[in-house]
Amino acid sequence: MTTLDHHPARLRRSVLCVPADNSRALAKVRQLAADAVIFDLEDAVAPEHKGEAREALVRHLSKNRPDCEVVIRVNALGSGFGQMDLTAALAASPDAILLPKVESPADIQVAVDWLAENDAPESLRLWAMIETPRGLLNVAAIAETGRTFGGRLDCFVVGLNDLRKETRVPAHAGRTYLVPWLMQVLLTARSSGLDAIDAVFNDFRDADGFEAECRQGRDMGYDGKMLIHPAQIGPANEHFGVDQAAVDEARAIIAAFDLPENADKGVINLHGRMVERLHLDQALKLAAKADMIEKRKAKP
Repeated sequence: MTTLDHHPARLRRSVLCVPADNSRALAKVRQLAADAVIFDLEDAVAPEHKGEAREALVRHLSKNRPDCEVVIRVNALGSGFGQMDLTAALAASPDAILLPKVESPADIQVAVDWLAENDAPESLRLWAMIETPRGLLNVAAIAETGRTFGGRLDCFVVGLNDLRKETRVPAHAGRTYLVPWLMQVLLTARSSGLDAIDAVFNDFRDADGFEAECRQGRDMGYDGKMLIHPAQIGPANEHFGVDQAAVDEARAIIAAFDLPENADKGVINLHGRMVERLHLDQALKLAAKADMIEKRKAKP
């Protein structure tokens, strides 16, 4: 496999899911501070409304595209709706397409081949929902497709509702028995340079429970959280944001390695602490994330 660093740097702290056939919800999206919005053609839309949802979404995005990352969740390609969803998605020009219930690398490859055959722009990314036992067992092989030229895979989204249903693991607070699976997805995502988005928290009225799960997802290393209600955007942005002290330290590391006397060094002494070039890489990523957050704050 040929490795390619082709994953765009994006803010994905808050990823709001919006039903594609809900006109009121669509109308509010541009006023929200979500980093990304998933316009859902799959679970949120009844089978008899799929066609009108596609048409409504294409019309909406042609005139009301939000100033954030735009993702369209399509139906599975074998469902009878998937190819029509992909055709509509190309017409709507999203930043990414989210594939549901991905269970093997072949699921990614089928989508990649279809997009290539239909002249999709190279910038169009794929996200994958990991939400079945088989998908979880194959997640490492699925992640590898993000390391190939033309692979397009850029991000994993964990779907715990379906995974709980199929495994019969109860929805206990703290997700005790699900943490190993969440870490497995995170580890495989990082192995291929992918982002990873934590699962939805179903009770949007339980603010304390939501914030606790955000802290847990952040501490596990996730980039952000999939959301089901606008009220969850602010807390997600806060918890998956950056700590100012860490940003200050990152900028100090960058400045130190920028000094002429440190240009060829792999390790330097910074305030009595050994700092390696791997710390510089981490510092550059953190500083870039902080810059992106500041740019989003500055937008009206």
